[in-house]
Amino acid sequence: MKKIKQLTLVLVLLGSLFFLFGPEIIPENLQFQEILNSATNNDVIIIFNSGGWGNTPLEKAKDFTPIIKEIQETLEGWGYNSLVIPYTRTKDDLLGKVAGTKDFLNSFNSSSENLAEKVDFLTENFPNKKIIMTGLSNGATFAEETMEKVSTKTRNSVYTIAAGVPFWHDNSESENILLLDNNGKDALSKGKLKLLALTLIKTPFKWISSKVNGQNLTFSQAIQVPGHQYFWESSEVGPQIVSFLENKFTPLEKSF
Repeated sequence: MKKIKQLTLVLVLLGSLFFLFGPEIIPENLQFQEILNSATNNDVIIIFNSGGWGNTPLEKAKDFTPIIKEIQETLEGWGYNSLVIPYTRTKDDLLGKVAGTKDFLNSFNSSSENLAEKVDFLTENFPNKKIIMTGLSNGATFAEETMEKVSTKTRNSVYTIAAGVPFWHDNSESENILLLDNNGKDALSKGKLKLLALTLIKTPFKWISSKVNGQNLTFSQAIQVPGHQYFWESSEVGPQIVSFLENKFTPLEKSF
């Protein structure tokens, strides 16, 4: 019994040391190399950051992909072609999630610095193009953190649309950043602790119920924070994004 306790203590200690001093694990985002060949015919580059672990593929991010598509259609109506680049923040394995947790606790310092370098690279190679970083929840926090690290020389051509930034993050103040919180209805953004606590209590039961009913929701999908869902059709979302973009983009041609 004593040996088991000693072994457990050693494992906990090693795990803590790895967590504190282990290497940063950031996925290779090869799409940034591919963009060099495909960005020539596009005026705008949209960088998408999903919430949660930041590794949800664009086609599966049903909570924010519709908004991305509407942004593209809006820009197209003004004569701008756009390209969407999903940025993967966390590797989808145990070590990746350990590193992702560490990065989260450090306010995405490592991953945002990594993306900021790539954004600077893109703006240097494509000085006439505009870049929009978008994100939901943790992805919104990440996008904001990245914006702070982007070079001041190129920041005028880089914009951020951040939806549902959690309340513990200190929001940036910039005319190139749009913060969406459903006009104060987002419990996570506004720090409504009672509603958040109630949500956490209900979540396991919703998750189990989904399994029984054949819905097969993931645990993260079962977490339904009041006001943390964003829909283009909502007056708190679509019109605000369009108004923000109108101030940044001059129509190249009329839409018929």
